[in-house]
Amino acid sequence: MKINLTQNKNLKLFKIIAEAAEKNNQSVYIVGGYVRDLLMKRTASTDIDFVTEQSGIELAQTVANDIDPKLKVSVFKTYGTAMIKYKDLELEFVGARKESYTENSRKPEVEGGTLEDDQKRRDFTINAMAISLNKANFGELIDPFNGVDDLEKGILRTPLEPAQTYSDDPLRMMRAVRFASTLNFVIEEKSLNAIKQEAERIKIVSMERIMVEFNKIMMSKKPSVGLGLMEETGLLKLIIPELIELKGVEEVEGQTHKDNFYHTLEVVDNISENTDNLWLRWSALLHDIGKAPTKKFVEGTGWTFHGHEFLGSKMVKTLFHRLKQPLGSDMKYVQKMVKLSSRPIALITDDASDSALRRLLFDAGEDLEDLFTLCKADITTKNFKKQDRFKKNFEYVAVKIKEVEEKDQVRNFQPPITGEEIMQMFDLKPGKEIGILKEKVKEAILEGEIPNDKEEAEKFVIAEAEKLGLKYN
Repeated sequence: MKINLTQNKNLKLFKIIAEAAEKNNQSVYIVGGYVRDLLMKRTASTDIDFVTEQSGIELAQTVANDIDPKLKVSVFKTYGTAMIKYKDLELEFVGARKESYTENSRKPEVEGGTLEDDQKRRDFTINAMAISLNKANFGELIDPFNGVDDLEKGILRTPLEPAQTYSDDPLRMMRAVRFASTLNFVIEEKSLNAIKQEAERIKIVSMERIMVEFNKIMMSKKPSVGLGLMEETGLLKLIIPELIELKGVEEVEGQTHKDNFYHTLEVVDNISENTDNLWLRWSALLHDIGKAPTKKFVEGTGWTFHGHEFLGSKMVKTLFHRLKQPLGSDMKYVQKMVKLSSRPIALITDDASDSALRRLLFDAGEDLEDLFTLCKADITTKNFKKQDRFKKNFEYVAVKIKEVEEKDQVRNFQPPITGEEIMQMFDLKPGKEIGILKEKVKEAILEGEIPNDKEEAEKFVIAEAEKLGLKYN
């Protein structure tokens, strides 16, 4: 099968690489994801991998010199690879190789090999295709494992025996789930069973590598496909067991509660229709994480999950630390979303006070819209009348909050009077009294006792300071 590269925007580059290989008496092929995406007519990847049956480093150096003698080549001698950054592309050159693995490592013993050897070591048939850039058969597709058929059928299959493929490099199990989720492919049955069989091997993979794949699953159009496969194969239990704890429905005295695991998958899918913010999607994934440890049956009331949002927000830090996720502003954002996830629901009443609305505005700040996106995604009832009512209620609260915000200006609240100004007013040095007075001002504004105004705040501070025995200068 011949691939027509004449309309390819990288044709000029491919010809330069072909000529460099011929000059060096080397073979050269495009391999991997670029070939797959080209055949699927997807947006072309900016990472292009090239394989030669000789030295990848030598070929990269010749190519770089032919493009521009000043072009830098990054060499990784240990792996026999070299990389060139050219325009918006990352070009990687590697010598074809055979691999053999030991039981406790996913780092293989490597030796030189043929193109066929290199294709055999690939993870899936759809990633094991190559396009020749050699003069004799330029543009020919080399597809020893019928990857084209699997592409057309939407099947993920390993080139060799699946259990061995996954045991050798267990990260391939996460990649299988990721491709199933992002490409909307089905993992072939033997392959799926092999993942179930080899799931425990994921423990030898670094958490950082696992999370790269997991976050790609989270960013897919419908993350529940990947999350569901992770649950089915046992991978999720090994990586985020806290989510598995949400599974199941208990019944006491005829009263049940919803299955919070499958509810969570629905919420993640719902929110993914409205945001590409990875951390907002994570907030949806973890919004009910505190429900398993807080679940309790109370006679006369039924099932309760008191304080699950507060506990859940604390669990976020433990999870992010273990999963090697960022522990700075991204983690704090997820904590905040989880902690506030039930707050707007409590305000969906006609008698929600301005004070409660001001407090939500104050606590959510610039993330209020994201919080509302999360709360809307949390509506998973199949009763369309209820769905419609809940959504209208949210719109109603949004209008009320806008009115309060315009009147009281408490979003991203900055006190109208600073600690330094309080010290000057009473000739004080830094001390606990300053903090007490600042807190009283904040509370008075949020409760609506005084407007968010400097002059009113000063009058209020003078009155409160007198109670603490402080004299105004």
